[in-house]
Amino acid sequence: MSALPQPDTPVLLSKPRLARLPLPRSWAARIGLGIIVAWIVIAATAPWIAPYPPNAQDMSALAAPGPSWAHWLGVDMLGRDILSRIMWGARTTLVVVPIATASAFTVGIAFGLVSGYFGGWVDRLISGISDIILSFPTLVLYIVLIATIGASMLNVVLAITLAYAPGIGRIARGLTLELRSRGFVAAAEMRGESVLYTLVVEILPNARGTLIADLCIRTGFAVMTVGTLGFLGLGLPPPDPEWGSMVAEAVTMIPVFPHMALFPGLALCSLVVGLNILADGLEDDA
Repeated sequence: MSALPQPDTPVLLSKPRLARLPLPRSWAARIGLGIIVAWIVIAATAPWIAPYPPNAQDMSALAAPGPSWAHWLGVDMLGRDILSRIMWGARTTLVVVPIATASAFTVGIAFGLVSGYFGGWVDRLISGISDIILSFPTLVLYIVLIATIGASMLNVVLAITLAYAPGIGRIARGLTLELRSRGFVAAAEMRGESVLYTLVVEILPNARGTLIADLCIRTGFAVMTVGTLGFLGLGLPPPDPEWGSMVAEAVTMIPVFPHMALFPGLALCSLVVGLNILADGLEDDA
């Protein structure tokens, strides 16, 4: 006797789950990431959340330029709202710094991979050029470059790229020398893969942990560099707000009205601290 056909078993459909971005396991990395994300949100929404336009002047506030209900962080010596200029200054920093850091890492990693993979005269040539650039004090190199080619966003990016790329290249070269003898590299060569494929697909992903941590640290250095250049008058030309130039403009007022330099300086330091904390946390996660 044949078994009676059974009714189809109902299939329970589960609710679709939203994809979640991977978060660092370390709480230090999460705190650092939170600081960075907060500044990114402030920079992106500055045109809507800033109380005043960045260059708007309130001459009546100069009678009492300190923090008030009308100007929460006070005004500068020209009557411009400091909070608004800090928010708009975050846009300047968070545009220049990522572009400059990405450019430096692209150049540095490319030369480091090539130098470590090929060795020989290629390695000696690239290492020699890197040693020459690294022999100059970084700040002196910035000043010479910016004073020679002029102050603009593009020139700041070029200066940071030239100053950072050799150090990044050294790290990439060392990692490539270590990974060059691994089995997966030999397997790719036996399969007849191109050099570009071997470098980009086989070696670079296995070196990403160290490079990502270094990226966070050097991004913090780049924030300080942009602030230093602005303080020295070699950053972006006025009247666009920039944290370093805001501190420089208020130097003479520090004995009387320290808030004019304090708040832009705290903004600059908070972003650098966030990047360094994130880098330390990522190293702990690795």
